[in-house]
Amino acid sequence: MAKCDAYRTRIFGAPKTRLPRQVLLCMFALLPAAGMGNSADPATEAQTARHLITPLKDASFAQDGDVKCLQSALENGDPDTGPSTFLLKAPAGCRVAAHYHSAEEQLIVIRGRVLTGMKGMPSVALTAGGVAVMPSKAVHWFSCRGKDPCLMIVTFNQKYDIVWAEAAGKH
Repeated sequence: MAKCDAYRTRIFGAPKTRLPRQVLLCMFALLPAAGMGNSADPATEAQTARHLITPLKDASFAQDGDVKCLQSALENGDPDTGPSTFLLKAPAGCRVAAHYHSAEEQLIVIRGRVLTGMKGMPSVALTAGGVAVMPSKAVHWFSCRGKDPCLMIVTFNQKYDIVWAEAAGKH
């Protein structure tokens, strides 16, 4: 418990006395003015945020430019200039050969069975909820295994690029 208190003090500072009730009431009164919950029309609010909320059925999948068996949908960001998030769909048997990115990549399996690995580590089968984090320039690969198609989310923490490894068939 002492460690928790020391950590809390280091992060938030030494415990202070409680704020007077009038100050707290004033702070809560100002929250709507700060933009929290001030929309009179939830439909308008949802329409404004449509780029942030995309039902899967509305995702704009297109043939991936790098891997012919993948379909990708850009969900957030700009891969040409900075961080980005994609949905990926892969049919059973789709294989992405060994490659790396300058960016860190995070892969999260939504549906299906994805076999993924990194150079120097054994491959691991991931199912729904499984996560793989590939550091910058770490050679890695993945494939959609089993009889069902795979659905994944991949994020990149900076501009997207892909470099195919010379020994693509040796994993």
